[in-house]
Amino acid sequence: MGRGFKLADMRFILSAILACGVGLGVCAQELETKPADPYFEKFQPKKAPRPMGLALQKGDRLAICGDSITEQKMYSRIMETYLTVCVPELEVTARQYGWSGETAPGFLARMTNDCLRFKPTIATTCYGMNDHGYRAYEESIGERYRTTSTAIVRAFKNAGARVILGSPGSVGKVPSWTKSGDVSVEALNLNLCTLRNIDIDLAQKEQVGFADVFWPMLTQEYFARQKYGTNYAVPGKDGVHPGWAGQVVMAYAFLKGLGLDGDIGAFNIDLSNNTATATKGHEVISFKDGAAEIKSARFPFCAAGGDPAKDDNIRSGMALVPFNQELNRLMLFVKNPKAARYSVKWGAKAKSFSAGQLAEGVNLAAEFDVNPFSDAFNKVDNAVAAKQNYETRQIKEMFHGPEGRADADETSDLTEKARAPLEKAIHASFAPVTHTLSISAE
Repeated sequence: MGRGFKLADMRFILSAILACGVGLGVCAQELETKPADPYFEKFQPKKAPRPMGLALQKGDRLAICGDSITEQKMYSRIMETYLTVCVPELEVTARQYGWSGETAPGFLARMTNDCLRFKPTIATTCYGMNDHGYRAYEESIGERYRTTSTAIVRAFKNAGARVILGSPGSVGKVPSWTKSGDVSVEALNLNLCTLRNIDIDLAQKEQVGFADVFWPMLTQEYFARQKYGTNYAVPGKDGVHPGWAGQVVMAYAFLKGLGLDGDIGAFNIDLSNNTATATKGHEVISFKDGAAEIKSARFPFCAAGGDPAKDDNIRSGMALVPFNQELNRLMLFVKNPKAARYSVKWGAKAKSFSAGQLAEGVNLAAEFDVNPFSDAFNKVDNAVAAKQNYETRQIKEMFHGPEGRADADETSDLTEKARAPLEKAIHASFAPVTHTLSISAE
């Protein structure tokens, strides 16, 4: 040691050694805040890295990759519809590549033929559920998952695509197909939590994005069952394949991982000046007697009705995570109100708000489950569903059927001709909506 070395330096080194846990060979890492309940005691979820701004670029071609949960075409549909109508200025197109029963090694083996040939510029992945083997964690499971996930990320990067590495979700019960008869739900979820932590390490090492599917699903499953009863199943009735509520949690994780800020727009009404203005993507055509006629080229994400106590609807899933607060804000601000309360009518529906609420801002997307965008939104969503349904057939039946085995390139060309009208139908179904927002004193 040199003459400049001080006792304080020694203390710093010793504290660093202790923090890194030399005996374990692993540096201590900040963990997610755990609910104060013994249920979560054994879980050690590493702190998920925050998105570093918007990961999407204008004209991106998004590949949504995963196993049977992706092949359900539910979270992938939410994502594509959201990108189409909520941020149309980005002009993002998408394809889903879900394959039932797939593991990370399985996708790695087919990604060049099935995915990279379409030149994605950004990709999301969601593996680990089948990789964890439906048994308690073993190091061989983690090593295989780490190795193949690294290869997938690097293959995308080498092809010029950015990556949002998604963690696996959680399980709600031991699924019927589990071969280990004595395994517990806790053991399965501890295994999946370990794979999630591996994803975080890999995302940081490879400098790619991360989407935390596991931790929100695990925590919200616990709280939803306490609130709504044990029949509410965030990971799905079979313990693995989520219904709409759980799929919203997944879509939320990926859309947040893509760095979207959820600012759909704002309408500003000043009652003293009798004026109304709107932010980008919306145009106030006229304003008279408290009624604003507005033309909007950006939609909120719409989900009508559904029992919040049931896991089979999107609206229920929106309450599990801050979907509307963080991804779906279409705000109304009213300045200089003269009355204590006002009725806000938007389309066929009216709701009452205090002057204070309106001054602070009301999120119309959250307050009006049925609104003037609902019909137009559903047209786009149905077109997205039709295209994604064909993409499963295109890849699984055509690419991996007799046609694809005989001539992969010709099969690709032919199936793309069938897919093209479905892609065009999405854009044809998306058109600006003219709507009226009326405010009257009660």
